[in-house]
Amino acid sequence: MADSGEDLFSLLDLTEYEADALEELLLLGRTTAPDLAEATGIPKARIYGVLDALSEAGYVKVIPGRPKRYEPHEPAAIAERAVENRRHAYERFREDVAAVEEAFVDEYAPVRDRGVDELSPTEDLFHVVDVGEPSERETRRLFSEAEEAVYVLSKSFGYVDAVRPAMRDAVDRGVDIDVLLLNPDSLSAENRERQAEIRDSLAAEFPSVAVRVSDRVLPWRGTFVDPSLSYESGQGLLMVEQEDVPNHHRQAAVTENPSFVAGMWQYFDLLWRHESIPADPDPDAERDPTASGGAVE
Repeated sequence: MADSGEDLFSLLDLTEYEADALEELLLLGRTTAPDLAEATGIPKARIYGVLDALSEAGYVKVIPGRPKRYEPHEPAAIAERAVENRRHAYERFREDVAAVEEAFVDEYAPVRDRGVDELSPTEDLFHVVDVGEPSERETRRLFSEAEEAVYVLSKSFGYVDAVRPAMRDAVDRGVDIDVLLLNPDSLSAENRERQAEIRDSLAAEFPSVAVRVSDRVLPWRGTFVDPSLSYESGQGLLMVEQEDVPNHHRQAAVTENPSFVAGMWQYFDLLWRHESIPADPDPDAERDPTASGGAVE
């Protein structure tokens, strides 16, 4: 389904009044502030401030006269200005951070280093993040930082849309990606349908990604990258199966411990080779299960 032209409004960082005013201006063309207030229902006491904000952002031009009139820039120009505004905001933010970074590091790095020295073995093994946007953000980071291989163990890979750009970048860098999903027979009808859609989209968009389904219920799910059997690299994220706990109450463990990640990979590899089947039943499309990227020696 094609995106609606109105979707750009959600990206412009506008207030509700500003978005309403800009959309109406695009439909009406040149008009006065009182007429725009009447057309949109924006209070007349607010309309001039709204139009001033749109003008300052570069989306609307002011035509002098009595009364003044307001006219939107061309839609393509508005889109270009939105990108430019965000770029300028980022540059200002980067400059602001750079101005205080040295003082920040000098003040807190010694405290942080002392805290690391005092970590218990368990604390050093992993830290936790909430399931949802925080865990998806960590998963995107794993895809972005992967150098050789990414392994995904998931019920249906339902969060694929949240990591798709990072996944695309990993594929473009030549990173091997293996995805092991739960057998559809173990899913509800709704999840089975969703998984089928995701498998079709992976096959169409990421033909190099190998996808298999497990013959057994998966006790944990997660993503891990670049495991090493010499315990020199690897990081990952995992969560245990907790069907009776809602996602907003769950947490995922993030680890950068190479030994732990190597153990995760060995478990994954056993399932991949011996307790899973190709997601695509076409034998011509099946990749040799022993062709998985494997751990780095």
